[in-house]
Amino acid sequence: MKLSARNLIPGTVKEVTIGLVNAEVVIEIAPGVEMVSVITKNSVERMGIKVGDKVDAMVKATSVMIAKD
Repeated sequence: MKLSARNLIPGTVKEVTIGLVNAEVVIEIAPGVEMVSVITKNSVERMGIKVGDKVDAMVKATSVMIAKD
């Protein structure tokens, strides 16, 4: 699959919680660092996403904020 996005974050699926319509997918992107995605239940089932799968998280945002102490 080819994408124009350059912000792909590789990780491993750590947990999948499926609801009636949506599913929460927890991805470990580094030891002890997690990213959570909420996608449709249909997408999880269609893609066959399960714990232990290697996936890429793609972030789409119109703005990115930076904070500094």
